[in-house]
Amino acid sequence: MSRPSRPRWAFIAAAALTLTTAGLTGTQFASAAAAGCSVSYTVSSSWSGGFGANVSVTNLGDPVSNWRLTWTFAAGQTVTQYWNTTITQTGAAVTAANVSYNGNIPTGGSTSFGFNGSWTGSNPVPTSFALNGTTCTGGVSTPPTTTPPTSTPPTTPPPSTPPPGGDGPCDIYAAGGTPCVAAHSTTRALFRAYSGRLYQVRRASDNTTRDITTLTAGGPANAAAQDSFCANTTCVITWIYDQTTRGNNLGYQGAGGIGGAVQPAVANREAITVGGAKAYSLFIPGNSSYWRDGHLTGVPTGSAPEGMYMVTSGTHVNSGCCFDYGNSETTRRADGAGAMDAINFSTSCWFGGCSGSGPWVQADLEWGLYPGGSQTWNPNQRAFTSKFVTATLKNNGTSRFAIKGSNAQSGNLYTLYDGSLPPGYSPMKKQGAIILGSGGDCCIDNRNQSVGTFYEGAMVAGYPSDATENAVQANVVAAGYR
Repeated sequence: MSRPSRPRWAFIAAAALTLTTAGLTGTQFASAAAAGCSVSYTVSSSWSGGFGANVSVTNLGDPVSNWRLTWTFAAGQTVTQYWNTTITQTGAAVTAANVSYNGNIPTGGSTSFGFNGSWTGSNPVPTSFALNGTTCTGGVSTPPTTTPPTSTPPTTPPPSTPPPGGDGPCDIYAAGGTPCVAAHSTTRALFRAYSGRLYQVRRASDNTTRDITTLTAGGPANAAAQDSFCANTTCVITWIYDQTTRGNNLGYQGAGGIGGAVQPAVANREAITVGGAKAYSLFIPGNSSYWRDGHLTGVPTGSAPEGMYMVTSGTHVNSGCCFDYGNSETTRRADGAGAMDAINFSTSCWFGGCSGSGPWVQADLEWGLYPGGSQTWNPNQRAFTSKFVTATLKNNGTSRFAIKGSNAQSGNLYTLYDGSLPPGYSPMKKQGAIILGSGGDCCIDNRNQSVGTFYEGAMVAGYPSDATENAVQANVVAAGYR
């Protein structure tokens, strides 16, 4: 983005049910005499034809080492995705079982899992649950003693992100018919089966590099590997690897990178947790930016439809041009209206007349940061000031685009704009490069003015449905950014 002279359906439906239950008779320790539990079932988000649910099980009796929770859907709901559990469904009957790391529940302890589902007509909350085969009736009972199983307790706290077998954002996009063509994160895998490189760090002491990978397939980053490699010296992030098979890796726009005038970002400026594990963000204080020419490796060009999302921060922002993630110029120059199609997150009020001080999710379409379908202020815009923010953008390339945002720790996506492209932007003229951290005309011979934080994001081919985007938001919330 250069700065020339200035010339739905989504809704919230939440329901919660707490049951105080008895009868944990299934698998338990031989010394167990009392059994009981409480179950909290919450519909955390709902959209046309779909919903997300979180389930928490608290053990009120003696410790158990494996569990199986069953219930019946009353209105034909179907589980489509799940995490922190393994779910099977036969007709209306649903069984959720523990996975390797959350089978043990001590007395007074809890475990939780989540899932996405589909529904038609209505989505009532189940009225009855059974744990390990016994109906939960609200008391604590004394079952017969059973032989103890041989189960090894986990050595690390159970993660809250969807583990292997639970879909990641790019699995969700693919299921919706809009596959990821680029997927980037310094914090976690964006595919359930991805177990490769996330980013590369270079240390100042000897200029050697190391790739930081996931801890497990579908899991968080191995921050301990970075800490060990960078001990007693300074490290910078030199590459952010594409998790798809297309090789759309992002290099920093500076000497020693892909060439340019800026520097790589320091690798340990911000530590956070995701899935209960330590991870590092891509923290850009200005003068850093990353880029890739992806026009031959799947990134949409011209008027082809595309969508994208990123998780960023509402507490580390400025009005400099332009903290973007998305489609940009292959020339690294401002080549005209429609040459870009990128998410912008900043306090920049490009055309003036803004209400409040932001930060806002806007669309960088080149020659303007658009809050909606024109150069006038969009009254439906709102600021997102939470520590973690989800931002989405989709553009069909000829007539329509939509901008959404949300707190990345809770809640549904809020539709900021869904309508016609601005005048002069139909059809789009996307070039198919990828930008992260700056505008499109940075940084061959100039420096990045923008400030921001990037945790994860992806670009997809096609125009994602609202249901798909809502499911991605539910996945981000379940990832447990802290």
